[in-house]
Amino acid sequence: MAGMKKSRNRIEPSFGAPEDDDSDDDIRVDSSDRVAGGRSKAAANRKSRERVDEPPPRKARRRERANSTGLFGWIRRLFYWCIVFGIWGTIGVVGMVIYFASQMPSASTWQVPARAPNIKIVATDGTLIANRGVTGGEALPLDEMSPYMPEAIVAIEDKRFYSHFGVDFVGIGRAFVTNILLGHRAQGASTITQQLARNLFLSPKKTLERKVQEVLLSLWLEQKYTKDQILAMYLNRVYFGDNAYGVEAASRRYFNKSARDINLGEAALLAGLVQAPSRLSPVNDPKPAEDRAKIVLGVMREQGYITDSDFNRAMKQTPDHAKRQADGSGQYVADMVAGQLKGLIGEVKQDIVVTTTIDPALESAAQAAIATTLDKDGKKFNASQAALVALDGNGAVRALVGGRDYATSQFNRAVTAKRQPGSSFKPFVYATAMEMGDTPATVMTDGPVKIGNWTPENYEHKYNGPVTLAYALANSLNTIAAQLVVKVGPDQVIKMAHRLGIESELQSNASIALGTSEVSLLELTSAYAPFMNGGYKATSHVISQITDTDGKVLYTADYGAPPRVLSQKVVGEMTQMMEGVITSGSGKAARLKDWQAAGKTGTTQSYRDALFVGFTSNLTTGVWFGNDDGTPMKKVTGGGLPAKTWKDFMTVAQKGLTPVPLFGDPTPQTDQEPSLTSMIRQVLSGTPSTPENEYPPAPQPVDPTQMPAGSSQAPNPAPNPAMNQPQDAYPPATYPNANQPNVRQPAQQGVPPRQQGQYGQGRYEPDNRPEDADPYDRPYNAPGDGRPEGPLVLEGRVPPGQEPQGYPPVQNGYPGGDAGAMPPADVGGRPRAQGNRGDNTTLLDILMGR
Repeated sequence: MAGMKKSRNRIEPSFGAPEDDDSDDDIRVDSSDRVAGGRSKAAANRKSRERVDEPPPRKARRRERANSTGLFGWIRRLFYWCIVFGIWGTIGVVGMVIYFASQMPSASTWQVPARAPNIKIVATDGTLIANRGVTGGEALPLDEMSPYMPEAIVAIEDKRFYSHFGVDFVGIGRAFVTNILLGHRAQGASTITQQLARNLFLSPKKTLERKVQEVLLSLWLEQKYTKDQILAMYLNRVYFGDNAYGVEAASRRYFNKSARDINLGEAALLAGLVQAPSRLSPVNDPKPAEDRAKIVLGVMREQGYITDSDFNRAMKQTPDHAKRQADGSGQYVADMVAGQLKGLIGEVKQDIVVTTTIDPALESAAQAAIATTLDKDGKKFNASQAALVALDGNGAVRALVGGRDYATSQFNRAVTAKRQPGSSFKPFVYATAMEMGDTPATVMTDGPVKIGNWTPENYEHKYNGPVTLAYALANSLNTIAAQLVVKVGPDQVIKMAHRLGIESELQSNASIALGTSEVSLLELTSAYAPFMNGGYKATSHVISQITDTDGKVLYTADYGAPPRVLSQKVVGEMTQMMEGVITSGSGKAARLKDWQAAGKTGTTQSYRDALFVGFTSNLTTGVWFGNDDGTPMKKVTGGGLPAKTWKDFMTVAQKGLTPVPLFGDPTPQTDQEPSLTSMIRQVLSGTPSTPENEYPPAPQPVDPTQMPAGSSQAPNPAPNPAMNQPQDAYPPATYPNANQPNVRQPAQQGVPPRQQGQYGQGRYEPDNRPEDADPYDRPYNAPGDGRPEGPLVLEGRVPPGQEPQGYPPVQNGYPGGDAGAMPPADVGGRPRAQGNRGDNTTLLDILMGR
């Protein structure tokens, strides 16, 4: 046992160098060299060979350590860990994508949202006025756009658009390297498809979740739509700055033209805006936008979209930048239209085309007339704003300007603002009186009047004594208008105004005679239209038709059968009186060449508002001047700046048209006064100075045998009931205040309708009548009654109590006594004998222009 234990612990002998000797010549003896019983020689040899082939363990470790610290070791290690991290990164990315995808709705429910509807507003001739809606322009098919536009966008935004599948990995790598080298974000890697996905479905917030969803949506878009469809959607929805979404809106906004018509340089400028729409907007500063456009042109040349000659030509093109918000012309109309659509067709859910009643030539003329007057005289007279409305006889708005500059202020002073109309409201008072039986020749006293605590005064603080209503309206006498309101009643005046077209609430008081209730310029102008069209309601409207983009009619205006609101008799009388406003009254500045015109001035207290509303045979126009804050102007009256602007506009509006007389008045106007030579020639030749057709023939006398017993004159012919009463069911008006003191009662007998020239523009003094006789209960020019055959006009105004010798005595406020009619040359002298006009013409008459 002891021997066996000892043999197990035996140490084998060894020869050679010490243990630390690394020499390759060492000789070692191991157990394989021993002769051991029970072991075969072959096994021993095999084990010997294995030990010889096996490198020394310590040496192998040293060699491994040396290799691991070298270059190749680091490469192997890097490769290894890249594979490891790649695998785990892929797993993480896939998991993240799966997670973010799970937050999205099912792909089967995905669909491109409808583009916000656009409202295309056009004039009567189809020219574009404006686009309204979120986008600001209509959507165009790709083949309708200028071919330069899609080429420019693809060149600068995504040159591999037609080759990638929605995500451009080459572009991502390029952008990554470029941004690393430059040290900041200089390039983006989003494709056009990714940008479209972001614009359609996602918010602009920059998050990892949004980027992942953007990629998934891009892949879906590429699978569902063609490249051209994707590009068309992109161009019609991308933001170009300044509230312009889509290429059509941007083209209209920046160049005032359609995207169908833009040239190469303009297309390059628009394509360059996509990178930074707000910063590069040419409205703010054209130079950065033009510099960016040059870059776009260079890229297009590099990619073969354009040639060198195209490049050089485009570099020389200077884009014609549109003014901000166009020039304001039509923009007020566009806002007005947009506000009315819901009431006509309900909620707008598709692109529509609205055809308006606007005449683009008249709209431009209106804008120019206002701008010219304000630029020339606005500062001088402290007038900062103005508005204009023009309508035809059917109420269709042909021109509307709501202010000086739409870009500065979008407030529509023609439609939204309500202001006192002043004396321009008086025609409704006079029309009420005409309907109740008065005539333009009715005489009332212009003198101090007190109605309760109110004492109306004339503009010049002077009084004229007895005057005709025609004279009172032409010269805007406030006292006469106030007396008429008392006589007919404020409620009757309000009914008349509402019947003719005023829609605002009116206060029932005597001061309504001077236009103290506020109305808009549009409704005031439309209420004048019945005077122009023969007595029919003219409902103001600006929309004539609404269709969708396929031409399907959604709405059509129908104002073809308006109701009658005034009798022809009243219309004829009012037309003649309002014509006198322009020919000899407060509106002389509005007189047109070769055209008859009628109208009325209006001025409010302290010159805060000044208006002129007038009409020709085919157009009614209202003009307002003032300040938004109500600051008084410097003595601007309705016969000043408004009348001049009205004339400027109407001169352009009537250009090229054949003059047509006003309704019920066939006599053409002329703004040329007869010369002294022509008057002398007429006198020497015996030709009357007044044309034969200026006054109609006097009514034929009635057979004396048919006259009532005891009557000394022919009775008035019975008025035509169809002419005196409107066709609609308006009851005959009566005087509610017939017993008012110092108010003339209407004649008991009817007054035949009269033609132009029959109504005196001043005082009329009948001769040799009894004090209790009414001088207006017989024909105005009955033959043989000793009156002159035409109107007598007393020039100048005579204060009460200062009538010169020969002035007819006044009894109970009306002319009376035996005094004869006094022509202007005879004021202060003896009455001259009445006779034929030609027999009594003197040299003084000729020199004075009579």
